[in-house]
Order: sequence, then C-alpha cells, then structure tokens
Amino acid sequence: MDGNLLPDVLEANCPSRQVLKHLTSTWGVLVLIVLLGGEQRFSGLRRRVGGVSERMLAQTLQQLEGDGMVLRVAHPVVPPHVVYSLTDLGREAALRVAGLTQWIEANMAEIAAAKA
Repeated sequence: MDGNLLPDVLEANCPSRQVLKHLTSTWGVLVLIVLLGGEQRFSGLRRRVGGVSERMLAQTLQQLEGDGMVLRVAHPVVPPHVVYSLTDLGREAALRVAGLTQWIEANMAEIAAAKA
C-alpha cells in the first residue's frame, strides 16, 4: 500500500488485511470477548477459550498485542505474573466482534436449518 493512499481492505497488499485476519480469526475473536470481562492471566484465558492450544493462544496474543489491541503487563515478581487486557482500541474492536458473535448465537437455529 502506498503511503499516500487510504487503507482499503479490499486491496491485496493493504496492511489492514492482516489486522482483519487477526481480529476475525476464531481465536482472536474469542480472546477479545474474554478480555471484555477484564484482565486475565494466560492460564485463565486458556481455560475460558475452549479448545485453544497453548501455542495458538500465545501466537494470537502476540498478534493482537502487535496490532495494539491487547496490553501485556509482566509484573516483576517470582513466579512471573503476566496479565493481558484490552487497550481502548481493543475494547472498541472487541465490542464489535462480540456483537457479531451474539448475532450468530441468536440466529443459530435458522442458520442450522439453512444448512440442513
């Protein structure tokens, strides 16, 4: 993407596509939703997000942190105490994807019927 052009997610080389990919991946959406409830430790996130592997959760958190959505704070104690929370930008994104997931849940019967 040229520095003079506005972001356009429909353009193949636009960096906004990577952000979209991170925010709308299954694990990205679920992490954002959990963090809407407040800060969490890694183990708490892993318990709440059913089916996510440790590796995938770590990768998802790194991506969301890199995009400015998640804040990682390591407290200088022994044993290490790291917590994750949403930034203001992350909270805004989380509210939007949470709306989509609520819509999906509310319409699951109709979606399932369409699949049948």
